Amino acid sequence: MSADKPKIIYTLTDEAPLLATHAFLPIVRTFAGAAGIEVESSDISVSARILAAFPDRLTEEQRVPDTLAELGRLTQLPETNIIKLPNISASVPQLLAAIKELQGKGYAIPDFPEDPKTDEERDIRERYGKILGSAVNPVLREGNSDRRAPRAVKEYARKHPHSMGEWSMASRSHVAHMQHGDFYHGEKSMTLDKARKVRMELVT
Repeated sequence: MSADKPKIIYTLTDEAPLLATHAFLPIVRTFAGAAGIEVESSDISVSARILAAFPDRLTEEQRVPDTLAELGRLTQLPETNIIKLPNISASVPQLLAAIKELQGKGYAIPDFPEDPKTDEERDIRERYGKILGSAVNPVLREGNSDRRAPRAVKEYARKHPHSMGEWSMASRSHVAHMQHGDFYHGEKSMTLDKARKVRMELVT
């Protein structure tokens, strides 16, 4: 990345942010392109990070670069610009679902060992462990996004619990919203009893 050819790196993540990317990224590219700025995407989704963790289990065509590590390196350069979208802090159930989906698509990645007993299983568990939780922000922000309270703070809070004060009816707080013509008024939801095909239509 050189200063005479500016570039923005746009991260691809999971779920809703990835869905929004299909609408938002073309807009970013259009505005940036008018200023002569290239917009490059970088996949740091859970599935991409899983594949990057097991290159030894994949074919040459299936291997993907460790984009998160590369972005971590690029953050040390003053000319780096990254649009970092929200990403999930993967839980074990989410990780298991991603592993199953990738295996179903022909990727020979190992199962997640719940109770590793061999050196190989411990190695696999360690690799997957780097994907769990808040794995992205500490790399891109050099740890300063860690909002977890230290153990000493947690212990103090347990010993000295803070109780909520009595709510005063004289409070002037007020929640304002539109009475009609907005999502609050028009949004509807339903719970389906089984998998069904649905059709959504925007009526204006």
